[in-house]
Amino acid sequence: MIIFRKQTATVPAIWLHASIAILSGFLLCGPLKAQDRPAISPTGLPLGSVNPSLLALVPHKLFPEFKASEAHPHDTAAADGLPAPGSDSSIASGIPRRITLEQAQQQAAAANPMAHLAQLQVEAAKQHRLGAESDYYPKISSTLANFHFNKFMGEEFAVARPIRGGTTAVEIPLAGKDQTLIAVTAAQPITPLFKLREVVNIARADERTAMAKAGMPVETASNVEKGYYALLVAQRQLEVAKANAAVLHNKQLLASNAAMLPNHDEDDSEAAKALVIANSKVRELTASLNLLLGYPVDGELELVTPVTQVEEISLKEAADKAMAANPEVVEAEQTVAKAHAASKLSKLDYVPDVAVLGGYAYNANAIPALPRDFSFIGIMGSYNVFDFGKREHTIKERNAQVSMAETALELTKAKVAAAVKTSYFEMDRSRQLSELARRLSAAIPAERVSYAKGDSELAVSRAKVEIEMLQADLDYRQALAQLKTLMGKQ
Repeated sequence: MIIFRKQTATVPAIWLHASIAILSGFLLCGPLKAQDRPAISPTGLPLGSVNPSLLALVPHKLFPEFKASEAHPHDTAAADGLPAPGSDSSIASGIPRRITLEQAQQQAAAANPMAHLAQLQVEAAKQHRLGAESDYYPKISSTLANFHFNKFMGEEFAVARPIRGGTTAVEIPLAGKDQTLIAVTAAQPITPLFKLREVVNIARADERTAMAKAGMPVETASNVEKGYYALLVAQRQLEVAKANAAVLHNKQLLASNAAMLPNHDEDDSEAAKALVIANSKVRELTASLNLLLGYPVDGELELVTPVTQVEEISLKEAADKAMAANPEVVEAEQTVAKAHAASKLSKLDYVPDVAVLGGYAYNANAIPALPRDFSFIGIMGSYNVFDFGKREHTIKERNAQVSMAETALELTKAKVAAAVKTSYFEMDRSRQLSELARRLSAAIPAERVSYAKGDSELAVSRAKVEIEMLQADLDYRQALAQLKTLMGKQ
């Protein structure tokens, strides 16, 4: 029993010594690995090979993945101007908001007041037209009058009494001293309906014009598209700046003698300046796009590169749709319709205004001589016999306005046709350049390039090609949007 107890007592001691040995090994190996691993600067270069003045100019927000704790403490102390490990400037920002171009345009359109204003204009024109059409129906009106007079409303006569003698007063009321009158009248225009028809045509033309203008693409969508692509290009330019810094570092490593690189500090300064400028431009364009979308200004955005869909539109199709639905052409056509309606309206001034009237009245002592209640029906007409030639001059003026409107319509159609032709060939040229840029981009390997370990020169070439591709896509989208605007499409 004594031997067994001694053996069991030695087991915890063995485990204790083994644990201490393993822990000591980890503690000793950690600093050795830290010394073997070169410290990484924000540019993706080892801190020891980069000018400290270059690091002082590079903002840490450019590279959220960089942590100051990874740098060697001696190298970090040697770099002047760098924040201490664990400072607020080295903390990575929040997760960027991922958004596509379509989502951005929808988000901006939802908060766009111009689209709401256009719909209000259409609604106002519609209500005006409906109000004009309501004049086709009879107008029913009612009247209520209740009066009390302080004197007798009539005549008093003194009449001699032949039998009894003397005189007596006889009252003949013209209106009751306490009177109430209720009347209901209905009037239906007859000949004014012809004039009313032209008034409705003018109101309908204004409504169609408002609808055509409301269907035009809102400028906000185009502005969002420009800002979206500008930010994509700026992000690619930032990648180029980072890759150029990596290329510069590789060249420095290949140089065996410092004398071979006389412009070492100058190159470092230029690289740092390019990084700062590219980062500033990205932040500025991000803030502008956030304002258009209604997002917080300082929020980060992760933009998805749009996939440009080529639309097949022929020149004849574009011209035909523009003549049928272009807002300028529609407005010119409705101006012609309004001019014709106004001309017909001026000619109807020669027709007398005739209306049918009918009503009912309740006479509660308002006029004692009349019955207590009665109804009536009749016809009323009016005509301006002599107006010293005003109608003739009005008709000539309206005819001249018709000729003006028709001439303006032809000029508008010719202008839109020329604009459609120019815009179509601009769109076709932009489409070909966009396809060419995409083919050039596809010729470069598509694998993700790491700027710290990969081929930096390949990264620069690919980023530049992507910038050209994005710019070509934007030109094509803008030209296509302009052509669709001329075609009257949203």
